[in-house]
Amino acid sequence: MRTKPTLSLIAAAAFTFTLTACEGDKSGSDKPQAAQPTAAAPTTKAPEADPDPAALPDMTGKGLQSAQDQAQAAGFYNLHSHDALGRGRAQALDRNWKVCGQTPAAGEHPSDVKIDFATVKLEETCPAADHGADEPQASNIMPNFAGKSVKVARQSLDASTSLTVTDASPEGRMVLMESNWKVCTQEPTAGTKLDGQPVTLTAVKFEESC
Repeated sequence: MRTKPTLSLIAAAAFTFTLTACEGDKSGSDKPQAAQPTAAAPTTKAPEADPDPAALPDMTGKGLQSAQDQAQAAGFYNLHSHDALGRGRAQALDRNWKVCGQTPAAGEHPSDVKIDFATVKLEETCPAADHGADEPQASNIMPNFAGKSVKVARQSLDASTSLTVTDASPEGRMVLMESNWKVCTQEPTAGTKLDGQPVTLTAVKFEESC
């Protein structure tokens, strides 16, 4: 009988099976773990540098467009303008307006400062005082609108206010271009608390007397 070779084959097969089983039993814990990401260190924002000062020229008497161009050439770009007569007119065509005054005055200022030009139309005379600098602001107290433009009065009231404007003269004209009309009378009177009641104004054109 040839039994020895058979026993040898059986033993070899058993060894191979055992070796394969051992290799298959290796767990994932033997594998190297992936590196965990580390939180980035907080960064400190560098403080913003103050704007360099620049010399603002005196623009009084110059055309608004020229004044704006010269201000930009000097390094100022935060430019604004308003109606010095207090009529609330927009300076749509800069070349049709001239500068009566400016805030701040000429001199050294930070280049990001707000520049506000008080202006009138070329054919108009600059007022002794700037009537457009302190326009009435919307509040729950009725402002004094006497002498103010109807446009300024409307802008000073809450948008929900019911407003009626009529011609103070006996002509019964329609008030269309509100910046050309000034307030003569008002109801409620100045100082009255506003709580949703309607507002009534009478007005005439600026070149007319109430």
